[in-house]
Amino acid sequence: MDTNEVIGIFREAGAYLEGHFILTSGLRSPVFLQKARVFMHPHLTERLCRALSDKLREALPEGADYIVGPAVGGLIPAYETSRHFGAPAIYVERENGQFRLRRFAIEPGARVVIVEDIVTTGLSIRETVDCLQALGARVLMAGCIVDRSAGKADVGVPLVSLAQYEVPAYSSDALPPEIAAIAPIKPGSRSL
Repeated sequence: MDTNEVIGIFREAGAYLEGHFILTSGLRSPVFLQKARVFMHPHLTERLCRALSDKLREALPEGADYIVGPAVGGLIPAYETSRHFGAPAIYVERENGQFRLRRFAIEPGARVVIVEDIVTTGLSIRETVDCLQALGARVLMAGCIVDRSAGKADVGVPLVSLAQYEVPAYSSDALPPEIAAIAPIKPGSRSL
């Protein structure tokens, strides 16, 4: 599966939105990939996550003990990717602003792969890496459906993406006039 096919799935699901969006990172963008509109369709989610699992397995033929998703955005893709990868899916969630592995226990030395939905700056994956390493896990790599940074985001471990799709992102004080003229919408889940 290539980038055009992935973006085509987002368009098919009505998940490719244009306007003025405040991203989870705080940056502003004229495009928002509303993955929830894709993930509401099991057949589309399965296509994406099976392809991501195939790419992860190719990069990591020895497998992993767990697939870990950062809540909220990584829950569905981590679960569905784990189903095809053949490893249990678990997740980290925020507690007092920090990711914690609250509902699960992993043994020291466990080999994990983090699966996220969309990467812009890589902050959620870096925070997940920190959480898991503090528990003694070996974070082998991360995977995502779409890397909005086109390979520029530092997630702290190797990143495998199904699609690299660079979309402009601006700080709020450097918006192009055509974006600044549109009322912003904040559709992300960081504050949940």
